Amino acid sequence: MIYFDHNATTPLRADVLEAMEPFLKEAYGNPSSVHEAGRIVADRIDEARVCVAGALNVRADEIHFTSGGTEADNWALKGVMEAEWLRCQSRGALLTSTAEHPAVLDSAAALARRGYRVEFHAVDGSGLIDVDRLLSTIDRGPTPTLVSLLHANNETGVIQPLVQIGPALRKRGILFHVDAVQSFGKVEVHPESLGADLISLSAHKINGPKGSGALYVRSGVEIEPLLHGGGQEAGRRPGTLHAAGIVGLGAATRIAEAGRIATAQHLQSLRDRLQAGLIEAVGDVEIHGGDADRLVQTLNVSFTGVEAEAVLLGLDQLGIAAASGSACTAGQPEPSHVLLAMGVEPRQAASAIRFSLGWGNDEAQVDEVLDVLPPIIARLRAMSVF
Repeated sequence: MIYFDHNATTPLRADVLEAMEPFLKEAYGNPSSVHEAGRIVADRIDEARVCVAGALNVRADEIHFTSGGTEADNWALKGVMEAEWLRCQSRGALLTSTAEHPAVLDSAAALARRGYRVEFHAVDGSGLIDVDRLLSTIDRGPTPTLVSLLHANNETGVIQPLVQIGPALRKRGILFHVDAVQSFGKVEVHPESLGADLISLSAHKINGPKGSGALYVRSGVEIEPLLHGGGQEAGRRPGTLHAAGIVGLGAATRIAEAGRIATAQHLQSLRDRLQAGLIEAVGDVEIHGGDADRLVQTLNVSFTGVEAEAVLLGLDQLGIAAASGSACTAGQPEPSHVLLAMGVEPRQAASAIRFSLGWGNDEAQVDEVLDVLPPIIARLRAMSVF
C-alpha cells in the first residue's frame, strides 16, 4: 500500500514500539504505587514528560498527559471556561475560528449550549485569520476569556500567524489555546514565541501510539479537570496513567525533533513533486491554501468536475490511501467545513483530495500516484454529471 494519509494518523515506528514494549509486558506496575515496580514505571513517565517539555521549551510540570488531542482540546476549552465560572460566577466568552478541528468546534458548541458566549471568527480564501480584524473585534468587546486557534490546519496544512496573535492576546490579558496536534514535531512549537497558555499535542500524528497525548498548561493558568477520581497529573487529570502510550509519546517526540529539519526538506520535495505533477498531468486543479505558508507534507487539491469519493475509491482499489478531509469527519456527505469556510464553492469543495506525506514515503511512490491518478480523473470526468 502507498499511504498518503499521514495527517489522519501515522504508522508506529519500530523504535517507538521497542521503547513501549516493556510497559506492555514486564514493567506493569502502577506508576502511582510506592513500591519498586511502580517506581520503575514512574521514572520512565517522568523521562517522557521531560522529553515533551524539552521539545516545547517549557517546564516538565507544565505537561499533563491525556488520551490524545481530542481530550486535550476539550479539556483546554471546557476547563478554562469552567474555572472562569467558578472564579467569577459568570460565564465568559470563547473566540475561535470557523476552520478549526471538530474537537474544538464541537467543544465550543457544547459550551454554547451551557450558556457560554461563543464567537466564530472567519478566515480568508487562503484559510488565514486576519490578525488586525481579529484584534479589533476583541478590542470592541466584550473581552473573551479564551481564544482557541489551530496552529496548522489538518486539512490544508495552512499555518496561522500565531506569533502575531498570541503575544497581542497576552498583552490584553486573554488566555490563548493552540491546537498544535498537526504541527507538533513538524515545525517549531514554542509557547513563548506563540504567546500560548495552553497547547494540545497527540502522539499518533508523529509516528507514536494512538490513545496518547498531552496538554501544556502554563504555570498559573487556572483550569478545572474534566474528570474526577484521583490525584494523578497534579490532581488535574485523574486515572491510572497509560504508561506504554506515554513512553511512546516521549520516544516519538525525541525522534521527530531530532530529524525535524531533514524530514521537512525531504517531505517538501515530495509534496512539490506531487503538486507540480498533478498540475501538469491532470489540469484544471485548484490547490487549496497553496499561496499560504503550509506544512510541507500537506497537499489539498480539487479536481474540477469529479467527486472526491469516486477518486478515493479508484485510488484505494490500486492500494493508494488518501483522504477527502479530516479523518474525524470521514463518511459525512457534506463538503469540508474548512474549505467552505475559505469560500470554496461547494461543488469544488466536494472534489477536494488531501494527500499528506510522511515517514516511509519516497519519490517512487509519488511517481506511481502521478502515473495512475490522471487516467482515473480522465475517466471520471468523461462520465461525470457532477
